[in-house]
Amino acid sequence: MPTYKAPVDDIRFVLHDVLNIEKYSNLPGFADAPKDVVDAILEEGAKLCERVLAPLNQPGDQEGCKIEDGVVTTPKGFKEAYKTFVEGGWPGITSDPAYGGQGMPYVLGFALNEFVSSSNMAFGMYPGLSHGAYEAIHVWGTDEQRETYLPKLVTGEWTGTMNLTEPHCGTDLGLLRTRAEPQADGTYKITGTKIFISAGEQDLSDNIIHLVLAKIPGGPEGVKGISLFIVPKFMVNADGSLGARNAVKAGNIEHKMGICANATCVMNYDGATGFLIGEAHKGLRAMFTMMNAARLGVGVQGLSQAEVAYQNAAAYAKERLQMRSISGTKFPEKPADPIIVHPDVRRMLLSIRAFVEGARAFYLWTGLKIDLAHRDPDASVREANDDIVALVTPVVKGYLTDKGFESAVNAQQVFGGHGYIKEWGMEQFVRDARITQIYEGANGVQALDLVGRKLGQNGGRGLMSYIGEVEKFLADNEGNADLKPFLEGLRAATNDLRDGAMWFMQNGLTNPDNAGAGSVDYMHLFGIQVLAYMWSQMAKVAIEAKAAGTATEFHDNKLVVGRFFIARIVPDTASLLAKLSTGADTIMALDAANF
Repeated sequence: MPTYKAPVDDIRFVLHDVLNIEKYSNLPGFADAPKDVVDAILEEGAKLCERVLAPLNQPGDQEGCKIEDGVVTTPKGFKEAYKTFVEGGWPGITSDPAYGGQGMPYVLGFALNEFVSSSNMAFGMYPGLSHGAYEAIHVWGTDEQRETYLPKLVTGEWTGTMNLTEPHCGTDLGLLRTRAEPQADGTYKITGTKIFISAGEQDLSDNIIHLVLAKIPGGPEGVKGISLFIVPKFMVNADGSLGARNAVKAGNIEHKMGICANATCVMNYDGATGFLIGEAHKGLRAMFTMMNAARLGVGVQGLSQAEVAYQNAAAYAKERLQMRSISGTKFPEKPADPIIVHPDVRRMLLSIRAFVEGARAFYLWTGLKIDLAHRDPDASVREANDDIVALVTPVVKGYLTDKGFESAVNAQQVFGGHGYIKEWGMEQFVRDARITQIYEGANGVQALDLVGRKLGQNGGRGLMSYIGEVEKFLADNEGNADLKPFLEGLRAATNDLRDGAMWFMQNGLTNPDNAGAGSVDYMHLFGIQVLAYMWSQMAKVAIEAKAAGTATEFHDNKLVVGRFFIARIVPDTASLLAKLSTGADTIMALDAANF
């Protein structure tokens, strides 16, 4: 059975030494999160994930969920684990204290999400989606709706879902057919079928709060006519107690490639009572509050599978004996050398580790920017951080999940034939990682969002703010000779990032297919560039520790892995720029009938 150890030390390094979150102690939430409290939360979260959730991951995958007459049973041990999770107060750690949450910084919640996803991704989706529902109601709900639903979502007694997709429409939500008929009492009757609804039915919580997209008859056509509704599984009485069962039921659960311990349901709404959230016909705006939170969470899921796969692959590579090193025997006392001596095995492992550690800094940096966008008293600071978060959200989702899946495959490859055998657990990480590239907006759509919307949003303000931050870092450290290789790599990648954006500006309008053809290349270019920025910041801290005489083996290793990233990964930005600059001609030349 595979094992998992939460990377607490690495998280601490990024939070305290690189991002220096203690300097924000004047902001709401941060004041209640001094270093000792943050460290204690990380340690307790690690224990929960290592001791309770991780042991359920492989058996839960093998058992899966079951459904009978609309009632779903989760795998053995999940109910007890969820009870432990709720009793520990973990669902509400970053939620508003006004509704029973702990109000901790968003960046800390991100770190805990990684632990949960690495230890048991399928389990983590139950409370994870609930937080998305919480976010949407918190931002767009009425005072009554907030008071009715948020306290129980915060405690985890109730869970939440997101209902978008229908059998005939996924990305193109303008085609959805679910109807919302207005009633005299101000409620709506929701009728339709939704598919791919994660945690749509389960036996973990007392109630499930479905957020459902539907169209009110007579509204505008397409996406402009979509509204968002709260549809509880059980109606909620005036005193907060549960009432009658609503007319919503799981018709089936999907039999999937991965995340088998999470119930992915077909949900049938047969005149179910729903409550409008936000304005009529403006449901997408409200839903995207939930979607953007979910997309960032999915990015962390992609990294999480790379992390746990790496841990097991690295341990295996140090134990598995095969052949002798091509540069001479390294372990003469053994019948063969461990495969860790072979350059190609090291290439795979270092590629994973360099990605994981850089991506971890990236998502934590993004989480801090979300905190600043919501909590800083300076409106200009809030705006600049909000712009950058909007810009990088598709990169977090798309790049981290593409590379997360690739990393899981590489880790499986380290195991050779054993990686293909279920008992070793590696194939589960590959299967689980695969969905992250698909749901919450397929990665091709994320790339189009980046190139088609986010680059030019507000006159390109987000990109200019981000590049300005990077340029300031380069200028501030220009004379640091020890950091020079990192700065040179970061400068080259940043120039490629800027040149790619300029190419789209010059060629995207004349032929929109140019943007579509190069968008994934640009998203990956952006991902490498931002990880180069993260690695440069981490390297600076490690170099300063060495200069101060406080460096440990941890700092030495950080520099070794960072130099690998700069030397072996960053040059890919040049090839990605060259590819996107060829435009759409070769992609669009073949007639559709000839595919």
